Amino acid sequence: TMKLYAVSDGPPSLACRQALKALNINYELIPVDYCKGEFLTKEYEELNPQREIPTLVDGDLTMGESHAILQYLCDKYDKEGKYYPKDPKARALVNHRLCFNLTTYYRNISEYAFGPMFFEYERTEMGLKKLKMSLDVFEKYFTRTNFIYCAANTLTIADFAMITATIGLEAINFSLQPWPKVNKWYNDFKVKHPEFWEIAAGGLKELSDYEKNPDMTMTWVHPIHPMRKSKK
Repeated sequence: TMKLYAVSDGPPSLACRQALKALNINYELIPVDYCKGEFLTKEYEELNPQREIPTLVDGDLTMGESHAILQYLCDKYDKEGKYYPKDPKARALVNHRLCFNLTTYYRNISEYAFGPMFFEYERTEMGLKKLKMSLDVFEKYFTRTNFIYCAANTLTIADFAMITATIGLEAINFSLQPWPKVNKWYNDFKVKHPEFWEIAAGGLKELSDYEKNPDMTMTWVHPIHPMRKSKK
């Protein structure tokens, strides 16, 4: 049986779970307790030397990097190309959005929303500027293509990656109103795809709780990021 090592609130983990559900793949979900530092254990390092989450195990294949996992799942199970088009140009746009998410969109959301949510970082004007620039670009992609979804007129794995990234903004009550096309795409997804939104919504609730209760993260251990201090 395929195994997915995942956290319950991380966008990369949530995106992989959405894809597994979309493709109707039977798998075992193995929770990784981030708070207890389970990703730092020797056992987990053997699975994923980067010590990042999620990690997929499928027979003799073990791999991290959520976007690569999404692509692999579709290459193996999405024979019709429903979520990852076979046409080279259509696939190129999906790949582009995945790259845009990795290098720019999710990266800047992570810096502005998740960094200060979990660790001893501040939300800065520079971080806000980078986030707004990412949203400006994303809005222009919608305007240029007039797509219903982020990379096509049908749902693709790029939407799984970018929808789950966007929950970080909702978790901190960041309004998408200045970017109407992005806002519509995000909210339409909730209505059109409740079976996938249910997965994201569970993560969103946890993230919102962390945002509202900073002391929840004070006992965490991380090898790089400074841990939050009590504001009381």
